[in-house]
Amino acid sequence: MLLGNMGKAGGGVNPLRGQNNVQGACDMGALPNVYPGYQAVVDPAVAAKFDAAWALTPRLNGNAGNTIAERSMKPGLTMSEMVEGFGSGRILGLYVLAEDLAMTEPDLNHAHKCMESGEFLILQEIFPSETAAFADVLLPGASFAEKSGTFTNTERRVQLVRKAIEPLAQARADWVITGELARLFLAIEGRVAAGPHAGWNYRDPTEIMDEIAALTPSYAGVRYSRLERGDQLQWPVPDASHPGTPILHVERFTRGRGKFHAVDFLPAAELPDADFPFLLTTGRVLYHWHGGEISHRAAGLLEAYPETLVEIHPADAAKSGLNGATKVHVHSRRGDMLARAVITDRVAPGIIFANFHFPGNQNVNQITIGALDPIAKIPEYKVCAVAVESVDARRPTEQSPQPEHV
Repeated sequence: MLLGNMGKAGGGVNPLRGQNNVQGACDMGALPNVYPGYQAVVDPAVAAKFDAAWALTPRLNGNAGNTIAERSMKPGLTMSEMVEGFGSGRILGLYVLAEDLAMTEPDLNHAHKCMESGEFLILQEIFPSETAAFADVLLPGASFAEKSGTFTNTERRVQLVRKAIEPLAQARADWVITGELARLFLAIEGRVAAGPHAGWNYRDPTEIMDEIAALTPSYAGVRYSRLERGDQLQWPVPDASHPGTPILHVERFTRGRGKFHAVDFLPAAELPDADFPFLLTTGRVLYHWHGGEISHRAAGLLEAYPETLVEIHPADAAKSGLNGATKVHVHSRRGDMLARAVITDRVAPGIIFANFHFPGNQNVNQITIGALDPIAKIPEYKVCAVAVESVDARRPTEQSPQPEHV
């Protein structure tokens, strides 16, 4: 913005998202402080619009329907806060869709205790995962090839996905499962739809997109008929005749002029000391994806990268008596993990790098810290203090692969 690169082709900011359709999920309100289209939950006009659209008749006991007065307009909880609330009893039920909390949450020993002690956990997934061991109910979702819908990518392009095969065994599309559960809950409470979009009676994904368009200004002009004929729609698409917006912030921002912020530096919650002298940072490697539920099922990927590798600088390895074939324990104040050390100058002295793609005692999240950023509420995955100890320094030296990490 300072250099005038916003609102220009090839300029601006384009951070790559960590998973497929993260943009689309956020667009649809999968954030604790917004409705679909980033409409703030604290805005009374926005809340009133969704109240009218999703209105229900009163409950059997005579209580009021879903109104602003009945519920809080405060932002909800982030994922890590929900896990903590589930363990403390503040949250009685947790409905997890396609997320492997038992692999990807920080401080997994604590997270596992929360999932063990929580009252009721539903997991909706396409493969067995580490989280499945904690679930009271398993619901088989359908993979991308078994359902129709849309993905929205980082450039805000809404892309049509067509079902290639029927869902296998008892699997169903996620919207089918969620809709069936919602109708069941309504029946139990003795409530029926009063608003035009409250019944959950979708016949196909086109009707879901019609509801999205009716309530989400940035998607107002998105229709399946336009996507089917090949229209390249990048939101905002404010009406059915609008061609979409390939470049944001041309000439002006939504708020008018741009605004710079002076941000105070906050130190990490935990830094190296005499007992834990290394700074641990974490990330992904080229061969695997997130918790590995899919990539671990590809024999070629497992052959290329079969185990967790911890990268350590040669100077630190020399001090610790490590070599390229040495198994190491990495300790933190929360637990320890077991991995093979890779000696490389890709990491700076005093820093080690590890990934979270493998389960059990190979998972670096056994030792990461659950401290949250005070604003974004994101755990400090990238910074915590650890110590490294050789498991068996007598093993013969062998060449370890140099993994490509991202």
